[in-house]
Amino acid sequence: MTDKYGKSSWYKRTWTEAENEDFKPKVVKEGVLIGSHALAKAPKIYGVPTGVEGLDDLFFITEIENGKPVKKNLGGIPAYSVFNITGVNDTGKSLMVEQFTVKQAQRGEKVIFVTVETPANFAISSIQMRAQAMGYDFSKIEDNIILIDAASHVSLRENIPNLTATMEYAIKEYGAKFVVIDSVTGLFENLEMKARGIVRRLYSFMKEHKQTALFVSQKRSGHEDLSSEAAGGYAVGHIVDGTMVLAKEIIMTTYQAKIYKKPIGEIVRLFRIDGCRMSGHDTKTHYLEITETGLVRILEPLS
Repeated sequence: MTDKYGKSSWYKRTWTEAENEDFKPKVVKEGVLIGSHALAKAPKIYGVPTGVEGLDDLFFITEIENGKPVKKNLGGIPAYSVFNITGVNDTGKSLMVEQFTVKQAQRGEKVIFVTVETPANFAISSIQMRAQAMGYDFSKIEDNIILIDAASHVSLRENIPNLTATMEYAIKEYGAKFVVIDSVTGLFENLEMKARGIVRRLYSFMKEHKQTALFVSQKRSGHEDLSSEAAGGYAVGHIVDGTMVLAKEIIMTTYQAKIYKKPIGEIVRLFRIDGCRMSGHDTKTHYLEITETGLVRILEPLS
């Protein structure tokens, strides 16, 4: 549609908006900081033990000693980071975050566990089994775990403002420093166009409340096993501080048997850290094992 001067209706509408005071560009001075002022507000980064054997040694920082850069093991994932844990089903994602939850509880820390797929009473039973496999007396740490049951409450699962308000209440009420969401994919089922916005909102929430957080996300069957793409697309991985990718392959050919040094018919599980903004990290693809007692272990890298 054009008017008698050949201007489109879009052009006229945009021009009118530009004339409106609200749409004129303005300087947001509070958004401008010099480095020392921004650094003064930055929390000190340290390693958070994950409870996953073999994982804590894969993160490091670099410090200057005697004028030379020295690589130092961080001893866990960087505090205040938000990680995306992604993979297809049966790769160990939930086991990994349950071990992380148990480990924080065992350290005397309060951890918020948002269960989106499984009702809270079933989720806590699974976490209890993980604690027993790790050798901890669950009765001594169970109340350090605060569950938010988004699986049973649609108003939490389908209304992100309700969820963030509830998480904020729980964080302040219990003094929690850690949040697990299993799974973040369940918060945008059938709404993948909104995935980026939902993950961005949750990421900003974790940063605002200085939380160290793990988001579990599902892979679609069409996704390449060891890529960081999750349901919702690559945007999910781009928003968070880093992604851990879990994968599995069934050995079907002699070539695979030779590569993985496993017999035909066996399942091989793999693990890779796909980026971490807040520290250095190992870049190799590692073997991953789920033990007979149901624990995830990160093993040696593929040679």
